Amino acid sequence: MIGSRDIEIRRAVFDWLTEQRQEHGEALSRASLESFSLGGKRIPLVGPAGIWKPAVCELPVSITTVVRGPYDDAFDERTGRLSYAYRGTDPTHKDNVGLRTAWAERVPLVYFHALEPGAYVAWYPTFVVGDDPVALRFSVQVDDISAAYAVSSRQVADGTEEARREYVTRTVRQRLHQERFRERVLHAYQDRCALCSLRHQELLDAAHITPDSHPEGEPVVSNGVALCKLHHAAFDRLFFAVRPDYVIEVKPSILAEHDGPMLVVGLQQIHGKLLLLPRRPSDRPDPTRLERRYADFLRAS
Repeated sequence: MIGSRDIEIRRAVFDWLTEQRQEHGEALSRASLESFSLGGKRIPLVGPAGIWKPAVCELPVSITTVVRGPYDDAFDERTGRLSYAYRGTDPTHKDNVGLRTAWAERVPLVYFHALEPGAYVAWYPTFVVGDDPVALRFSVQVDDISAAYAVSSRQVADGTEEARREYVTRTVRQRLHQERFRERVLHAYQDRCALCSLRHQELLDAAHITPDSHPEGEPVVSNGVALCKLHHAAFDRLFFAVRPDYVIEVKPSILAEHDGPMLVVGLQQIHGKLLLLPRRPSDRPDPTRLERRYADFLRAS
């Protein structure tokens, strides 16, 4: 049975990860994940292996999927479960045994999914919910944060657990897709707003040209523009548009308004400017998408 110290460490990890996400956003650096400490003792949350057990823990504390790694972790739409590959091909390897024990004892983990080298999204609490020694894979699901404390306290899960975990897992997968899109778009625009050149990542978004709810709203860089939160909100509400020639056009009624300096600097002064573009032509906004959105803008104006 897992000890109270191990449970204490996991709770501290979940609290710390929540604080990091609130302060820095979804994408967390590997350096920060390696620097976590508790009681003055450093406890790295990721290691050289995908299944990671710090020396002070009895069981693995995290599992990691890396970019272009040797293992193919997949999602099963039918079951709402993630498939996580064994360490190697030996079911009795200590890392595989550790995850199997975590499954048996209902111990919560963190699932780190790499967006790009050195940048991870954290899913927690993640539970091992199945083991297939023939396929050399574990099944895992993400749960609500309250479940981490309930299970760690040996409380019995109710009958809604499976449905809840399936829902949460689907939700975090959607969030992962959105964060991947954001990371790729911001990288293409060198981490700056394409209108005002603001470089504070916490205030930058990846705005969709064709909305992600649209059948053609693919999460590709050419369907995105890096914008600060002010310009993103204004773009979504058609206060301005980007023409297919990348010139910005502000709604006439906005140009005619008299308000404070934010309106002047934030919106009125961008009229007629050229959008700041990514270096790679393939990353630049798709003119066809811009043309369709510009038509919507004209109708709304």
